[in-house]
Amino acid sequence: MLFFLQCREIVPGGTLVFALVGDLEINYELTGSGDALVLIMGLTGSLEWWDPLFLSSLAGRLKLLTFDNRGAGRTVTPEEGDITCAQMADDTAGLMDALRIERAHVLGLSMGGMIAQELALRHPEKVNRLVLCSTNCGASGSVFATREVLKKLAERTGTPQTQVENFCSLTFCADWLESHSDEVSEFSERYLRSPATDHNADRQLQATITFDACGRIPDIARPTLVACGTDDIIIPPENSHIIAGRIPGAKLIEYEGAGHGFIWERRDEFLADLLGFLDGSR
Repeated sequence: MLFFLQCREIVPGGTLVFALVGDLEINYELTGSGDALVLIMGLTGSLEWWDPLFLSSLAGRLKLLTFDNRGAGRTVTPEEGDITCAQMADDTAGLMDALRIERAHVLGLSMGGMIAQELALRHPEKVNRLVLCSTNCGASGSVFATREVLKKLAERTGTPQTQVENFCSLTFCADWLESHSDEVSEFSERYLRSPATDHNADRQLQATITFDACGRIPDIARPTLVACGTDDIIIPPENSHIIAGRIPGAKLIEYEGAGHGFIWERRDEFLADLLGFLDGSR
């Protein structure tokens, strides 16, 4: 049984809000109004990683729930034990219960897409429409990045600034990085506010390695949008084709020349496609 208690903590620049869900104190934000959209961030990412312009554009039409996953950001997580995508899906369901969100659209990015798949399989009654971005369906049926990329992704040495530069070089295309230096600088600042510990980063990485829903996703019976960038080097775009081919009726959209972070790189295009999908017009 999941119990919860909302609490608040004052920090410079604002107030943090937590919900006690199982063995976690989950840091979350609830903004906007309308139908609920739960956004699930990827590997080591905090709720502060989401693009503020992307969120503000959505908040005018939807109630948005963003939060720090188990082992990420400011969510208070036990130090012992493994972390799995199924466990994080249960955390998400528990947070929805805590906030009395019976059913919501769900968008998962990268590892968040893996969690979203588990949520749709383990708690289908909580999912309305499902959006899977820059993700794969697990070990038994996926196309993986090169050894060089995987090694760089797992690298945790160097200063925090070195780590964020390494992350950006993998997530965004070189041309976008060069032409959007202000956005990159702003993202880097948010990245560094509440970085994951090395221990939690390793546990989350292991969660992505042990995740495997390939044989189960044909059971997903929710309208599904699968989206990716054609130049994604972290989770190659072939994986989106695999997922879209295995979930009945799934729609696939690819963004030409965009990378793993196509949500930032193709913000306006993706917003139009996302809102059209969520309201059933596309």
